[in-house]
Amino acid sequence: MKISNETKVGILAVVAIVLLVMGINFLKGKSIFKSGNFIYANFTNAQGILVSNPVLANGFRIGSVYELAENDNNLQSIKVAIKLKKNYNIPDDSYAIIDASLLGTNTVKIVLGNSKTFLPAGASIKTQENVGIMAQVSNSINPAVEQIKTTFNTLDSTLRHINSVFDASTKNNLQSTITNINKLTASLIVSAASIEQMLADQSGSIAKSMDNLNSFSENLAANNSKITNTLTNVETATNKLASSNIDGAINELKVAIHKINDVLAKVDSKEGSLGLLLNDKTLYNNLTNTVRSANILIDDLKTHPKRYVNISVFGKKDKSTPLTAPLNETKQ
Repeated sequence: MKISNETKVGILAVVAIVLLVMGINFLKGKSIFKSGNFIYANFTNAQGILVSNPVLANGFRIGSVYELAENDNNLQSIKVAIKLKKNYNIPDDSYAIIDASLLGTNTVKIVLGNSKTFLPAGASIKTQENVGIMAQVSNSINPAVEQIKTTFNTLDSTLRHINSVFDASTKNNLQSTITNINKLTASLIVSAASIEQMLADQSGSIAKSMDNLNSFSENLAANNSKITNTLTNVETATNKLASSNIDGAINELKVAIHKINDVLAKVDSKEGSLGLLLNDKTLYNNLTNTVRSANILIDDLKTHPKRYVNISVFGKKDKSTPLTAPLNETKQ
């Protein structure tokens, strides 16, 4: 039986279409015949998840989204079929969330639990709603927008009050105030110029003072060695004074003073010859009488020398009365 060319072209076209559909489904991760390991997840919001989007567990791709369908024609629940690469052991307390991305591909993430019992093939996994990035941004922006609205309303009310306060007279007063401020600014500029001129006049004195200060600093630097030697000598003297036995010297001085006090006490207590000499009036009177008698004897010797010394062979002995009191010149 001879096949016509038209039949051959038709058969090739059908085969090509079938292969094209299978290739597209293969690239999407979906096969023509529904076979493999499947689990299911029910979400109230699919958040733009598409067929062939990856399914991750601990950051590792374990499968892909095979298909999406509504449950019993009810859009309140979206059933997502997940095709696993192989029969993974997924704990039955695990749950799935949709991770929406602004720039990348939305993914289904499975957060693994700790149960020792695993989900069988065809079971439904628990789900949790994950607030998308746009929803988070919107939730963050909405309070700020409301706050901005409130601020604008407050600002508008404030401006209305300002307009009501600033009547014609108030505006004139404000203009006068601004004029006075301008005059004050001009005066400040003139004052600043005067101060600058004064500083310029005094710059010579300031420069001279700085020169004197530099000279003083140079003298200090030139005599640095002498100052260092002086400080060293002072430190040496201080060390010697600190290391000397000052306490011992003070103790010896105390002992000497104590001995002097003992001697003075003995002198004052009429014990010993010195105490008797200082305190006994009888000895004083005897000494006074002895001195007086000696004065009388000397005066009598001067007045009547012949009574005591007679060298004349034929002379006459002096028989006058001896003196009983010293002469006035002796008394003086």
